[in-house]
Amino acid sequence: MTETDSEWEQRAATLWATLDELDGVKFLARIDALAAELPAGSAVSAFERAAARDSTGHSDLAIPLYREALETGLTGERRRRAVIQLASSLRNLGKAEESAAILEEERGRESSNLDDALSAVLALALTDVGREREAVSIAVAALAPHLPRYQRSMANYARLLVEADPGVTA
Repeated sequence: MTETDSEWEQRAATLWATLDELDGVKFLARIDALAAELPAGSAVSAFERAAARDSTGHSDLAIPLYREALETGLTGERRRRAVIQLASSLRNLGKAEESAAILEEERGRESSNLDDALSAVLALALTDVGREREAVSIAVAALAPHLPRYQRSMANYARLLVEADPGVTA
């Protein structure tokens, strides 16, 4: 049995759709109430609470909840989102080295529809730690498949950015 069912997931999606309509305090209260319906120690509950705090400007409060969600076995797309969002929050709080390390490790895992989001956050973290050429390479490589033309050229340019710099280990 999974932690959530389709009815709970639909209520969660409906609540998330109100994010910009509610003030942060009300939104957090509603997410917390919805998350409290899940079993104690629920990884999904920790993730939803983390994401709500992150989305309302409280990255510092989100980080321990993301870590809890990951440590308690969050799976699927939510797991990958938690990794990306944790890394983004860490970067926002001045911990770009840790952010980049988490994302670089995640890049070695199975590919998903969130690969480009991961690449975008990684590029930002790498810029913050002075690895700009590598950051541009990652960003261009992520963008290349979405271009109507020049995909091959852009992919090659992205590769050459890091091959031309002996200090880059991409």
